[in-house]
Amino acid sequence: MGGGKQGVMVVEMPNSSGQNPITQLQNKFKELEIGFKGWLAKQSLPVEAAVVTATSGLQGAAIGGFMGTLTQDVSSSLPTPPPAANLNPQAMASFQQAQALAGGPLVQARNFAVMTGVNAGISCVLKRIRGKEDVQSSMAAAFGSGALFSLVSGMGGPNPVPNALTSGIFFALVQGGLFELGRKFSQPPAEDTHYARTRSMLSSLGLQNYEKNFKKGLLTDNTLPLLTDSALRDVRIPPGPRLLILDQIKRDPELRKRQG
Repeated sequence: MGGGKQGVMVVEMPNSSGQNPITQLQNKFKELEIGFKGWLAKQSLPVEAAVVTATSGLQGAAIGGFMGTLTQDVSSSLPTPPPAANLNPQAMASFQQAQALAGGPLVQARNFAVMTGVNAGISCVLKRIRGKEDVQSSMAAAFGSGALFSLVSGMGGPNPVPNALTSGIFFALVQGGLFELGRKFSQPPAEDTHYARTRSMLSSLGLQNYEKNFKKGLLTDNTLPLLTDSALRDVRIPPGPRLLILDQIKRDPELRKRQG
């Protein structure tokens, strides 16, 4: 008789935790993003500015390349004046502007890379130096990106420098207006005004999910210079984010001054 115990085959199903694969991928990406931002925050200003400019430029190039595929047909339909054509400077400048705005994928990738890369690089430098993001920094970054875009794209025509200044001023006014408009329509509740600097710091580190921990512990902007590891532990913030937050506070010139 086969009275022996029969073995039971246990088949381990993939993803036994029951977590959605998309959620797992998002969490993994979030961990990489937090790690990258933490590494970047520890670098010197030139390194951080170079990395931010390069990564933003690559993102802009990808967007510009895609947009260029949509405008390629328009660019090819523009008539090309013969070399001997006697066009007045105003007509030639208008033609160059049309080419810059309706270029193919490579042209638009270059233009968008310049705009996004320069904007992000200047914003990064001003944020590290001034310790905050405001409308002045936003307009300065937009001016630089607009001026360089004008020079690189050839939209300046026969007067590149004056037109570059004009484009920079236009970009600065538009971005400054959008910054103020966005701030006006996204005013936080009255109690959240005590966490404005905290929110900005957590967002720059990719740790915005821990804002609620700060609020539960009443760790307002005024307490930032006083924060310790034990205080962050009391509001249930894990070790990794605690280290990033304390390191960021040490690097902030204004908070360092208040600590002293």
